[in-house]
Amino acid sequence: MKFIITHRACDLDAVASAWVIKRFLPGWENAEFKFVPAGEKLKGYYVREGEDIEKIDGHDVIHVDTGLGPLDHHQTEDENTCATSLAFDYVLKHNDPLDKNENKKEALKRIVEYVVDDDHFQEVFYQNPNLDIYDFSIVSLIHGIKLIYPKDDESCMRFGMDALDSLLHYFENKVWAENEIEQKGIEFHTKWGKSLAVETLNDAVLKFGQTRGFVLAVRKDPATGSVRIKARPKKRTQNSKLKTKNENIFEDIDIDLTAVYERLKKMDPDASWYLHVSKRMLLNGSSKNLKMKGSKLTLDQVVEVLQNT
Repeated sequence: MKFIITHRACDLDAVASAWVIKRFLPGWENAEFKFVPAGEKLKGYYVREGEDIEKIDGHDVIHVDTGLGPLDHHQTEDENTCATSLAFDYVLKHNDPLDKNENKKEALKRIVEYVVDDDHFQEVFYQNPNLDIYDFSIVSLIHGIKLIYPKDDESCMRFGMDALDSLLHYFENKVWAENEIEQKGIEFHTKWGKSLAVETLNDAVLKFGQTRGFVLAVRKDPATGSVRIKARPKKRTQNSKLKTKNENIFEDIDIDLTAVYERLKKMDPDASWYLHVSKRMLLNGSSKNLKMKGSKLTLDQVVEVLQNT
Protein backbone atom coordinates (compact mmCIF):
# COMPACT_ATOMS: atom_id res chain seq x y z
CA MET A 1 0.00 0.00 0.00
CA LYS A 2 0.94 3.62 -0.53
CA PHE A 3 -0.04 6.34 1.94
CA ILE A 4 0.09 10.13 1.72
CA ILE A 5 0.29 11.62 5.20
CA THR A 6 -0.70 15.16 6.11
CA HIS A 7 -1.94 16.94 9.21
CA ARG A 8 -5.40 16.95 10.70
CA ALA A 9 -7.78 19.87 10.14
CA CYS A 10 -6.02 20.20 6.80
CA ASP A 11 -5.65 23.66 5.29
CA LEU A 12 -5.19 24.48 1.60
CA ASP A 13 -1.47 23.71 1.63
CA ALA A 14 -2.02 20.29 3.16
CA VAL A 15 -4.80 19.48 0.69
CA ALA A 16 -2.98 20.85 -2.35
CA SER A 17 0.35 19.16 -1.60
CA ALA A 18 -1.43 15.83 -1.13
CA TRP A 19 -3.36 16.44 -4.37
CA VAL A 20 -0.15 17.12 -6.31
CA ILE A 21 1.37 13.83 -5.15
CA LYS A 22 -1.75 11.72 -5.76
CA ARG A 23 -2.54 13.22 -9.15
CA PHE A 24 0.91 13.66 -10.66
CA LEU A 25 3.50 11.40 -9.03
CA PRO A 26 3.61 8.24 -11.18
CA GLY A 27 2.37 5.18 -9.32
CA TRP A 28 0.66 7.16 -6.54
CA GLU A 29 -2.76 7.66 -8.11
CA ASN A 30 -4.31 5.00 -5.84
CA ALA A 31 -2.56 6.11 -2.66
CA GLU A 32 -4.70 6.54 0.46
CA PHE A 33 -4.66 9.48 2.85
CA LYS A 34 -3.88 9.35 6.54
CA PHE A 35 -3.93 12.24 8.99
CA VAL A 36 -1.69 12.95 11.97
CA PRO A 37 -1.38 15.81 14.49
CA ALA A 38 0.34 18.81 12.90
CA GLY A 39 4.12 18.46 12.85
CA GLU A 40 4.10 14.73 13.53
CA LYS A 41 4.74 11.68 11.35
CA LEU A 42 2.72 8.53 10.86
CA LYS A 43 5.35 6.75 12.90
CA GLY A 44 8.68 7.78 14.35
CA TYR A 45 10.69 10.88 13.56
CA TYR A 46 12.15 12.13 10.32
CA VAL A 47 15.84 11.53 9.76
CA ARG A 48 17.20 14.27 7.51
CA GLU A 49 19.27 11.92 5.38
CA GLY A 50 16.20 9.78 4.73
CA GLU A 51 14.38 9.40 1.44
CA ASP A 52 11.33 11.33 0.23
CA ILE A 53 9.43 8.05 0.08
CA GLU A 54 9.79 6.15 3.34
CA LYS A 55 9.06 2.54 4.25
CA ILE A 56 6.86 2.27 7.31
CA ASP A 57 5.54 -1.16 8.32
CA GLY A 58 6.13 -2.36 4.76
CA HIS A 59 4.16 0.49 3.15
CA ASP A 60 5.42 3.31 0.93
CA VAL A 61 4.76 6.60 2.73
CA ILE A 62 5.11 10.26 1.76
CA HIS A 63 4.58 13.02 4.31
CA VAL A 64 3.39 16.43 3.07
CA ASP A 65 3.06 19.60 5.17
CA THR A 66 3.95 17.69 8.33
CA GLY A 67 6.80 15.64 9.80
CA LEU A 68 9.61 18.08 8.96
CA GLY A 69 10.65 15.96 5.97
CA PRO A 70 11.58 16.95 2.40
CA LEU A 71 7.97 17.90 1.52
CA ASP A 72 7.32 19.87 4.68
CA HIS A 73 8.33 23.53 4.87
CA HIS A 74 7.94 24.31 8.55
CA GLN A 75 11.68 24.08 9.14
CA THR A 76 12.40 26.99 6.78
CA GLU A 77 11.64 30.70 6.91
CA ASP A 78 11.47 30.98 3.11
CA GLU A 79 8.22 32.85 2.37
CA ASN A 80 8.33 31.65 -1.25
CA THR A 81 8.02 28.00 -0.26
CA CYS A 82 5.21 25.80 1.00
CA ALA A 83 4.52 22.07 0.99
CA THR A 84 2.67 22.37 -2.31
CA SER A 85 5.59 24.07 -4.06
CA LEU A 86 7.96 21.42 -2.70
CA ALA A 87 5.63 18.65 -3.88
CA PHE A 88 5.32 20.28 -7.29
CA ASP A 89 9.12 20.53 -7.72
CA TYR A 90 9.47 16.91 -6.60
CA VAL A 91 6.82 15.69 -9.05
CA LEU A 92 8.40 17.53 -11.99
CA LYS A 93 11.62 15.59 -11.40
CA HIS A 94 9.75 12.28 -11.61
CA ASN A 95 7.07 12.99 -14.23
CA ASP A 96 8.72 13.75 -17.55
CA PRO A 97 5.45 13.98 -19.58
CA LEU A 98 4.14 16.61 -17.16
CA ASP A 99 7.40 18.56 -17.30
CA LYS A 100 7.09 18.67 -21.11
CA ASN A 101 3.39 19.64 -21.10
CA GLU A 102 3.78 23.42 -21.03
CA ASN A 103 0.05 24.18 -20.86
CA LYS A 104 -0.64 21.89 -17.88
CA LYS A 105 2.62 22.84 -16.17
CA GLU A 106 1.78 26.55 -16.40
CA ALA A 107 -1.72 25.89 -15.04
CA LEU A 108 -0.22 24.00 -12.10
CA LYS A 109 2.32 26.76 -11.47
CA ARG A 110 -0.52 29.28 -11.07
CA ILE A 111 -2.29 27.05 -8.57
CA VAL A 112 0.95 26.50 -6.64
CA GLU A 113 1.67 30.24 -6.55
CA TYR A 114 -1.80 30.89 -5.11
CA VAL A 115 -1.21 28.29 -2.40
CA VAL A 116 2.17 29.83 -1.51
CA ASP A 117 0.52 33.24 -1.12
CA ASP A 118 -2.27 31.83 1.03
CA ASP A 119 0.07 29.81 3.24
CA HIS A 120 2.09 32.95 3.99
CA PHE A 121 -0.99 35.06 4.72
CA GLN A 122 -0.47 37.39 1.77
CA GLU A 123 -4.20 38.14 1.58
CA VAL A 124 -3.62 41.04 3.98
CA PHE A 125 -1.79 42.78 1.14
CA TYR A 126 -4.67 42.44 -1.35
CA GLN A 127 -6.22 45.68 -2.44
CA ASN A 128 -9.24 46.21 -0.18
CA PRO A 129 -8.68 42.85 1.56
CA ASN A 130 -12.00 42.93 3.46
CA LEU A 131 -14.08 42.69 0.30
CA ASP A 132 -16.39 39.66 0.19
CA ILE A 133 -15.21 38.85 -3.34
CA TYR A 134 -11.99 37.36 -1.94
CA ASP A 135 -14.03 34.97 0.20
CA PHE A 136 -15.47 33.27 -2.88
CA SER A 137 -12.33 31.15 -2.99
CA ILE A 138 -11.12 27.61 -2.42
CA VAL A 139 -9.52 28.79 0.85
CA SER A 140 -12.85 29.93 2.26
CA LEU A 141 -14.64 26.85 0.95
CA ILE A 142 -12.18 24.55 2.71
CA HIS A 143 -12.71 26.51 5.92
CA GLY A 144 -16.46 26.16 5.39
CA ILE A 145 -16.22 22.41 4.87
CA LYS A 146 -14.33 22.10 8.16
CA LEU A 147 -17.11 24.05 9.88
CA ILE A 148 -19.76 21.77 8.39
CA TYR A 149 -17.82 18.56 9.12
CA PRO A 150 -15.56 19.28 12.12
CA LYS A 151 -12.88 16.63 12.67
CA ASP A 152 -13.86 14.88 9.41
CA ASP A 153 -10.56 15.17 7.54
CA GLU A 154 -11.63 12.75 4.81
CA SER A 155 -14.56 14.99 3.79
CA CYS A 156 -12.31 18.02 3.66
CA MET A 157 -9.74 16.17 1.55
CA ARG A 158 -12.37 14.81 -0.86
CA PHE A 159 -13.82 18.27 -1.35
CA GLY A 160 -10.37 19.80 -1.83
CA MET A 161 -9.36 17.17 -4.38
CA ASP A 162 -12.50 17.79 -6.44
CA ALA A 163 -12.06 21.56 -6.21
CA LEU A 164 -8.41 21.41 -7.27
CA ASP A 165 -9.25 19.07 -10.16
CA SER A 166 -11.78 21.65 -11.32
CA LEU A 167 -9.34 24.52 -10.90
CA LEU A 168 -6.70 22.70 -12.90
CA HIS A 169 -9.09 22.31 -15.84
CA TYR A 170 -10.09 25.97 -15.50
CA PHE A 171 -6.51 27.21 -15.53
CA GLU A 172 -5.53 24.92 -18.39
CA ASN A 173 -8.39 26.44 -20.37
CA LYS A 174 -7.33 29.94 -19.33
CA VAL A 175 -3.73 29.39 -20.43
CA TRP A 176 -4.99 28.00 -23.74
CA ALA A 177 -7.27 31.01 -24.23
CA GLU A 178 -4.42 33.41 -23.50
CA ASN A 179 -2.26 31.64 -26.08
CA GLU A 180 -5.07 31.76 -28.64
CA ILE A 181 -5.41 35.52 -28.12
CA GLU A 182 -1.66 36.03 -28.51
CA GLN A 183 -1.27 33.78 -31.55
CA LYS A 184 -4.57 34.23 -33.43
CA GLY A 185 -6.09 37.42 -32.09
CA ILE A 186 -7.04 40.14 -34.58
CA GLU A 187 -7.17 43.65 -33.14
CA PHE A 188 -9.46 46.16 -34.84
CA HIS A 189 -11.28 49.39 -34.03
CA THR A 190 -14.96 50.26 -33.93
CA LYS A 191 -16.79 53.44 -32.95
CA TRP A 192 -16.87 52.03 -29.41
CA GLY A 193 -13.12 51.44 -29.17
CA LYS A 194 -10.42 48.78 -29.41
CA SER A 195 -11.79 45.33 -30.21
CA LEU A 196 -10.59 41.74 -30.56
CA ALA A 197 -11.60 38.89 -32.87
CA VAL A 198 -10.39 35.28 -32.63
CA GLU A 199 -11.29 32.11 -34.52
CA THR A 200 -10.95 29.37 -31.93
CA LEU A 201 -12.67 26.48 -30.20
CA ASN A 202 -12.06 28.17 -26.84
CA ASP A 203 -14.96 30.37 -25.73
CA ALA A 204 -12.95 31.76 -22.80
CA VAL A 205 -11.18 34.17 -25.19
CA LEU A 206 -14.28 36.38 -24.88
CA LYS A 207 -13.87 36.84 -21.15
CA PHE A 208 -10.12 37.27 -21.20
CA GLY A 209 -10.31 39.58 -24.19
CA GLN A 210 -12.59 41.86 -22.20
CA THR A 211 -10.44 41.73 -19.07
CA ARG A 212 -7.49 42.80 -21.23
CA GLY A 213 -9.34 45.98 -22.09
CA PHE A 214 -11.01 45.23 -25.41
CA VAL A 215 -14.41 46.91 -25.70
CA LEU A 216 -15.69 44.18 -28.01
CA ALA A 217 -14.60 40.55 -28.10
CA VAL A 218 -15.64 38.35 -31.03
CA ARG A 219 -15.24 34.61 -31.40
CA LYS A 220 -15.84 32.44 -34.45
CA ASP A 221 -16.06 28.71 -33.72
CA PRO A 222 -14.35 26.81 -36.59
CA ALA A 223 -16.23 23.62 -35.69
CA THR A 224 -19.83 24.91 -35.62
CA GLY A 225 -19.53 28.20 -37.47
CA SER A 226 -21.14 30.04 -34.56
CA VAL A 227 -20.29 33.67 -33.93
CA ARG A 228 -20.36 35.21 -30.47
CA ILE A 229 -19.96 38.94 -29.88
CA LYS A 230 -19.68 40.33 -26.37
CA ALA A 231 -19.38 44.01 -25.55
CA ARG A 232 -18.09 45.46 -22.32
CA PRO A 233 -20.87 45.11 -19.73
CA LYS A 234 -22.54 48.12 -18.20
CA LYS A 235 -21.10 49.01 -14.81
CA ARG A 236 -23.52 48.30 -11.98
CA THR A 237 -24.70 51.35 -10.10
CA GLN A 238 -26.21 49.51 -7.14
CA ASN A 239 -23.86 49.13 -4.21
CA SER A 240 -22.40 45.65 -3.88
CA LYS A 241 -19.94 44.14 -1.43
CA LEU A 242 -18.55 42.14 -4.32
CA LYS A 243 -17.31 45.30 -6.00
CA THR A 244 -13.78 46.46 -5.65
CA LYS A 245 -13.29 50.04 -4.58
CA ASN A 246 -10.57 50.65 -7.13
CA GLU A 247 -10.81 53.49 -9.55
CA ASN A 248 -12.51 52.39 -12.76
CA ILE A 249 -9.98 50.34 -14.70
CA PHE A 250 -12.07 50.47 -17.86
CA GLU A 251 -14.35 53.22 -19.07
CA ASP A 252 -18.10 52.62 -18.83
CA ILE A 253 -19.24 52.84 -22.47
CA ASP A 254 -22.75 52.97 -23.90
CA ILE A 255 -22.95 50.14 -26.46
CA ASP A 256 -25.90 48.95 -28.54
CA LEU A 257 -25.39 46.06 -30.98
CA THR A 258 -28.89 46.30 -32.51
CA ALA A 259 -27.66 47.69 -35.83
CA VAL A 260 -24.97 44.99 -36.01
CA TYR A 261 -27.61 42.35 -35.30
CA GLU A 262 -29.84 43.63 -38.09
CA ARG A 263 -27.01 43.69 -40.65
CA LEU A 264 -25.72 40.22 -39.79
CA LYS A 265 -29.22 38.78 -39.82
CA LYS A 266 -29.77 40.26 -43.28
CA MET A 267 -26.44 38.91 -44.56
CA ASP A 268 -27.08 35.40 -43.20
CA PRO A 269 -30.82 34.92 -42.51
CA ASP A 270 -30.49 31.14 -42.18
CA ALA A 271 -28.30 31.42 -39.10
CA SER A 272 -29.69 31.71 -35.56
CA TRP A 273 -29.03 35.23 -34.30
CA TYR A 274 -29.91 36.22 -30.74
CA LEU A 275 -29.56 39.76 -29.41
CA HIS A 276 -29.48 39.85 -25.63
CA VAL A 277 -31.86 42.26 -23.89
CA SER A 278 -28.85 44.30 -22.76
CA LYS A 279 -27.97 44.91 -26.45
CA ARG A 280 -24.39 44.09 -25.48
CA MET A 281 -24.33 40.42 -26.47
CA LEU A 282 -25.01 39.08 -29.96
CA LEU A 283 -24.95 35.30 -30.02
CA ASN A 284 -25.07 32.90 -32.92
CA GLY A 285 -24.55 29.70 -30.99
CA SER A 286 -24.45 28.68 -27.37
CA SER A 287 -23.69 25.60 -25.30
CA LYS A 288 -26.92 26.50 -23.48
CA ASN A 289 -28.95 26.04 -26.67
CA LEU A 290 -27.59 23.42 -29.06
CA LYS A 291 -30.48 24.04 -31.50
CA MET A 292 -28.94 27.32 -32.62
CA LYS A 293 -27.50 27.25 -36.13
CA GLY A 294 -24.05 28.65 -36.87
CA SER A 295 -23.26 31.24 -39.50
CA LYS A 296 -21.64 30.86 -42.92
CA LEU A 297 -20.10 34.32 -42.50
CA THR A 298 -16.34 34.45 -42.04
CA LEU A 299 -14.69 36.17 -39.12
CA ASP A 300 -13.39 38.86 -41.47
CA GLN A 301 -16.92 39.59 -42.67
CA VAL A 302 -18.19 39.95 -39.11
CA VAL A 303 -15.29 42.24 -38.24
CA GLU A 304 -16.03 44.37 -41.29
CA VAL A 305 -19.65 44.80 -40.17
CA LEU A 306 -18.53 45.83 -36.70
CA GLN A 307 -16.05 48.31 -38.12
CA ASN A 308 -18.58 49.94 -40.45
CA THR A 309 -21.75 49.98 -38.36
